[in-house]
Amino acid sequence: MKFELKKYSRSGRKDYQDVVDDELIADLRLVANKMQKGTITSREYDQRGKFNSHIFGRRFGSWLTALTKAGLRKTRNYNIPDEDAFENLETVWMKLGRQPTREELCKPLSKFSGSFYEYRFGTWQNALEKFVNYVNKVEKSPAERVEILNNDSDIRHDTKRSMDLRMRFIVMRRDNFKCRNCGRSPATDSNTILHVDHIKAWAKGGETLPENLQTLCSKCNIGKSDLENNE
Repeated sequence: MKFELKKYSRSGRKDYQDVVDDELIADLRLVANKMQKGTITSREYDQRGKFNSHIFGRRFGSWLTALTKAGLRKTRNYNIPDEDAFENLETVWMKLGRQPTREELCKPLSKFSGSFYEYRFGTWQNALEKFVNYVNKVEKSPAERVEILNNDSDIRHDTKRSMDLRMRFIVMRRDNFKCRNCGRSPATDSNTILHVDHIKAWAKGGETLPENLQTLCSKCNIGKSDLENNE
C-alpha cells in the first residue's frame, strides 16, 4: 500500500542560483513598492518579480522568512496542526486525481497555499515527503468491534462502516484515481467526483478494508446503489 513521490522537472523562469541574497531581497521590496502593499504573496511575486519565488524558500528557508528579511509583513498566521495540513493535501490530491504541484495549492482548490507548506516543512519537497510518511503510517490500534441489526439478525463487524480520509486516499491511489467501472478521472474530467465504495455492502457483512473497497465515480456509485436496492 506504500507509494512514492513523482519527480517533476520545473519549467519557466530560471532559479538564478548565482544571484546574491541582497539582489533577491531588493527585487522583493521593489515588487511590494510597485504594488503599494506592505506584504505580497509568492503568487503575486511570480506574476511581477524578476525571479522564481521558489528560490526564496530554498535560499532563506521559507517565503515568510524572506518577507521578514525584506521588512515586509508576513502574509498569514500559520498556527495550523500538521494533521490539518496533510488532510488538506490529501483532499487536493484526490480532487486532481494526481500529485499536485506547489503552484496548484491555492483557493478554491486548497485551503492552504504552497508557501504555507514551505514555511511549515522547510521546502515543498519536504512537505510531500512528510505527507507520504503520514499516509503510509500503519495504525497499531486494534479494530473496534461494532454490530448492526439487518433483517432481524445481528451482523458483527471487525471494522467501522465509515472510513477516514487516509483510507479513502490509499484506495483511490491504488485505483489510480479512476473509477473502476467506467474509467472516469478528475485528471481528465474536472467534473468527475470520486467516491470509495464497499464492494460487498457493509450492511451485508462486508468490512471496511482496502480489499473490500473500490473507487467509483458519483454516477457509477449511484447506479450501483440503485441495483442493490432493487435486489
